[in-house]
Amino acid sequence: QVQLVESGGGAVQPGGSLRLSCTASGFTFSRYSMTWYRQAPGKERELVATISNRGSSTNYADSVKGRFTISRDNDKNTMYLQMNSLEPEDTAVYYCNPTTWSPPNRVFGVWGQGTQVTVSS
Repeated sequence: QVQLVESGGGAVQPGGSLRLSCTASGFTFSRYSMTWYRQAPGKERELVATISNRGSSTNYADSVKGRFTISRDNDKNTMYLQMNSLEPEDTAVYYCNPTTWSPPNRVFGVWGQGTQVTVSS
């Protein structure tokens, strides 16, 4: 079955950095685009960034452009999100999911447990 395990979250001060990882199993990882999402307290889940199946193309939400970088390693079935210049508004639980490229629709009806990112002074 499809399993998604997000890790790497934590508590950082504004301006700090974190690197999130998403390890996937139960499907052919290299066949799918992958997307990071986040959900802040009291808000709906939102798309953060998408990477194509081979990693050659990426898309970002306007709120994270220039600060976050999405990447993947298909040999390790793992996707990453390098987050720099973090802001309090980035505080959320971060999730990953396999998607189509455009639009980035989820292809499996599962979510991982997510990883908490807290940005606060």
